[in-house]
Amino acid sequence: MEVEITHRGKVLFPETAITKGNLIDYYEKIADYMIPFLKDRPLTIQRFPAGITEEGFFQKNASEYFPAWIKTARVKKKNGWVNHVLCNTTETLLYLVNQGAITFHTTLSRVDKLEFPDRLIFDLDPPNDNFDVVVEGARTIREIMENRLGMTTFPMTTGSKGLHVVIPLNCTENFNEVHDFAKKVATYVCYNHPEKYTMAMPKNQRKGRLFLDYMRNSYGHTGVCPFSVRAIEGAPVATPLHWDELKSSTLSSRTYNIHNVYKRLREVENPWKLFEKYSKGISVAKGHLERLLEECTHTESS
Repeated sequence: MEVEITHRGKVLFPETAITKGNLIDYYEKIADYMIPFLKDRPLTIQRFPAGITEEGFFQKNASEYFPAWIKTARVKKKNGWVNHVLCNTTETLLYLVNQGAITFHTTLSRVDKLEFPDRLIFDLDPPNDNFDVVVEGARTIREIMENRLGMTTFPMTTGSKGLHVVIPLNCTENFNEVHDFAKKVATYVCYNHPEKYTMAMPKNQRKGRLFLDYMRNSYGHTGVCPFSVRAIEGAPVATPLHWDELKSSTLSSRTYNIHNVYKRLREVENPWKLFEKYSKGISVAKGHLERLLEECTHTESS
């Protein structure tokens, strides 16, 4: 099936002269890497039909004019339903980009087990675009998750300001359990490093500390899809990383973009190649975490 592409010359990123055609070409080339992270996940699309200098919008419900071959899934929400697009093919991806989609956000669960996430995400949001504290925070999360709780972690630049630290799960616990676990991990981190990290949502309460956002580990919430373009000049891309890459002094959340990410893919083995292999439940980790939190309470009381 061939998708009709229109207005390839339309400039979407004016300062860097990136056109709709450039974006289409990027997504067509990256599709084989990206589709596995999109497949069977209810999609939230961020669209900018007039380019990034105009206000865009988020779209959850599939438009009525979308062609019949676009696969959708009816997903329950509070007080109703949402008919989400499932982007399982390159054709669907290109059709959506032709409709002005720039960024793709996916749920943390697949359509066949919507109540049971197969990944857990910590979103690290820095103060004042300070990426060094993001890297330090990511390493702190990794040390706790891997060395103390026995889980495997995978880092990714978001293409915006920070990093995601992502943990593969095996869908044995529901969102309520996973959300509670993520909150307790963040609580433990903030308790031990109150001068560095915070869970405070209001920015005026963060006081220069790194925000540990665990809230997206909830039913219906989303995370930016790996290899998705962000609506920021230069078209930066959310890029999976190896942990060793965080040692680079030149790394930032926007290091990789639609122009240079291919070179990286040719030269660096896919860092998330074995992501699903390391999926596990959180039951054992929950026990370890409870003991760590008890130690904190005991130390405080004594």
